[in-house]
Order: sequence, then C-alpha cells, then structure tokens
Amino acid sequence: MSNFSVDIIQIRDTSFNIGLKLGEYLQNKPLLNVLDSITRPEIDYISLKSIFLDLAPHLIEELEGLACGLDISTEKSASMFSGYDVPKTEALGCSALITQNYYVRNYDFSPELYDGIFCLVQPESSLATAGYNLQILGRHDGINQKGLVMGLHFVSNNEYSKGVSPWTAIRMVLDMCSSVDEAIQMLKAIPHSACYNFSLGDQSGNIAVVEATPSKIVIRLGESSLSCVNHFQDDDLEDKNRLAVEGSVKRNDYIQGISNKQLSHQEMFNIFKDKNSPLFFTDYDDLFGTLHTISYSFGDNRVLTTIAQSNQVLDFNFSDWVNGIDLKEHVLKGEV
Repeated sequence: MSNFSVDIIQIRDTSFNIGLKLGEYLQNKPLLNVLDSITRPEIDYISLKSIFLDLAPHLIEELEGLACGLDISTEKSASMFSGYDVPKTEALGCSALITQNYYVRNYDFSPELYDGIFCLVQPESSLATAGYNLQILGRHDGINQKGLVMGLHFVSNNEYSKGVSPWTAIRMVLDMCSSVDEAIQMLKAIPHSACYNFSLGDQSGNIAVVEATPSKIVIRLGESSLSCVNHFQDDDLEDKNRLAVEGSVKRNDYIQGISNKQLSHQEMFNIFKDKNSPLFFTDYDDLFGTLHTISYSFGDNRVLTTIAQSNQVLDFNFSDWVNGIDLKEHVLKGEV
C-alpha cells in the first residue's frame, strides 16, 4: 500500500487564464514528463484547431494559456494536452449506473497514468464544470452547471484512427451542452478516435448510453436506469468488442441487479466506493485498480466523490459552487 492523492483546483476566469494557471501549476510536476512521454512530439495542429473551433473554440484559448504558463509553443501544448491524435491507450475500466435520480461511477486504471487532479472551473465563455482531469484538458467524468453528468468507458481500439479522445469529447460536451439530447448531437459530430461508451444523465431525468466507434454511433436510452461498463451491448456493435469481456459482463450483471433495489444516492455511492464491493478493484499493477468514485444527485445538485481506499468524501452542492462558494478542501488522500 502506498499513499495516493488528488489535488483540488478551483478557477473562475477567462479560458486563456484558466490554461495559464494550470500551466503554472504543472511546472516541475512529474505529470508533465509523463504526458510528454505518452503523447506524440507533434500533431496536425491545423486539423485540431479546425475541429475545436467548430465544437468548443474556447478550448483553443485554454491550450494557448497552457502554452504560456509552461513557456512552450501552442503546437506543443496541443500535442501534450488536447487529446487529439493520441497514441493508443489500453485497458481502462469503468463502471456506471445512471438513474433518473442520480449517477454513480467508478474509474479503474493505473495511478502511474493518472492526472491526480479534480478541477472545478468556471470559464467566462462556457458552462462551469467539475470533474477529474485526464491529459489536463480532458475529463474522465464530470458535471456541469446545467445538471448534465457524463463519463467515459473504454471498449476497444477497433478502427483506431486520428481523432478526438473520449476525455476531450467529455470536456467539449460538458462545456457546451445543457441536456442529454444536446450531448448526443455533439457526440455524433465529434470525430472519435476509438471505441468508447459514454454514460449520460441530465436534470430532466433523461438518461442514455452512447456507444461510439470512429464510424458509427448507437444510442441506448433508458427509462428508470441504465448500466454502462466496458463492452458494447447493441447487437450491431458486438463485433467491435474485445475478445475477453467476461469481467465487464459480470460487472454489468451486478449493477443491473442492485439497480432494482431502490437504493438512495448515498447508499449506491457507498457500494461503489467500498473496497469489498464487486465493483472495486486493486489490480493497480495490471492497469485495473479503482482510482476514484464520483456521483451526482440530479434533485439537489449534490456531488459525492472519493479516491481509492479513502475515508475522506468530498460532499458539496455544485450549484453553490457555481454561485461563488468555494470548497474549503484542497486535496483528497487515499491509498493504492
């Protein structure tokens, strides 16, 4: 067992200054070397800029701010942080339950390839969001001020192509969309790089899973609840799954079983974060250990989140934060 921590960063500013402050934060952090080592030395910046300007133009400003904060070129900032044309990523695991009342999710991977940042940002030109950073600009999962919540779930690298990573897709959606319907339309417009599920819920009780490949998008809608793990469930996309999906199927069956128990938001959150739960894993050396649990209650805008094997739960009303009440906490501490 070793200590594990996540920094909580809160910024209300222009998109450029958000990037600038994140760049200043990253200076001399080991994460910078990790990101430099796993991304391409350069990417097609003209293509990236065209996509971003069409879907979420303020993120170009954030990349420019990151470049300024780190004293690097905007092109280098884009290759390191944009989530565009990223080399293949393997094995990420994630489990989520979406109901009309709440959303709960676990993220499973390795702490060696984890930003260790929970950001709350309120840009001047897009929606305020809260979520766990991935490749700095992107998000594993998160919530926005309109009550839209979203998470990613790796399926496979079938049809892998130059495109937008799912974590950047989440950032774009949360920054720009107010509902599940709007999110689905944006996900249809994004050029996806690989096969991923996206779990979605909104303030109006709409819930969905978007099963996305670089060439096709399938929507799974639900009335009372939906489970989302690491394989496609639509028959038309089954051939895009990895050969070994037994673990994902097992988690899916368990989630569907507990979804029928009419558990409260707090009760479901406790199950997901419990280290003895079938949804909690400790295979950190094999890229499959639970790193965080995040949940959101649509009725009262309550966020509950914690990191691996921690007794500390961050519990706050996101609407209060949007209205100017900062969190007092600055770090989450756990063990892996």
